[in-house]
Amino acid sequence: MDSLETLIKLMSKLPGLGPRSARRLALHLLKKKDVLMIPLGEQMLATAENIKTCTTCGNLGLNDPCIICTDPKRDATKICIVEDVDDLWAMERTNAYKGRYHVTGGTLSALDGIRPEDLKIPQLLTRVLNKASPVSEVILALSATVDGQATGFYIGDQLKDTPVSVSRLAQGIPIGGELDYLDDGTLTLALQSRQNI
Repeated sequence: MDSLETLIKLMSKLPGLGPRSARRLALHLLKKKDVLMIPLGEQMLATAENIKTCTTCGNLGLNDPCIICTDPKRDATKICIVEDVDDLWAMERTNAYKGRYHVTGGTLSALDGIRPEDLKIPQLLTRVLNKASPVSEVILALSATVDGQATGFYIGDQLKDTPVSVSRLAQGIPIGGELDYLDDGTLTLALQSRQNI
């Protein structure tokens, strides 16, 4: 297989790109090799080498712990639970939340065999129950899917006998909706209207 075929095959694995779209994109990059393809490749390599995953919350950034976890202006008593980094970034775009985060890395799924140990839920529970840095509220900002709700109920159940308040996003999040696809106003309203569970 030549390098162009390999490039097309790799690009077709990206979300939203099939083989035809990947081929078109690869040809476009080749037409602008010096001004687009080479700088893009160099930037991708630099990003792969420099970006770190925060061992505290799961965010991506240049430092570990990330800038959110080390920001003294953030409310360390609140932790917003999200499935993926893109959900964390969606919440940050709203400028409505000033606490900390925890990325689970997905949701529980009995059908797919995804258990709490397969996600970052044990780390979350350890973090929330750490007496050295007390947490007063956990906000469940999980997708309004069956798996998202099951994950939220599991986390709520694990924290039910603790002094930690557990709330979830409310209005504006449609059933089956995913946070990354929602507009900033909807996310802001959902965060402000959260309810205890």
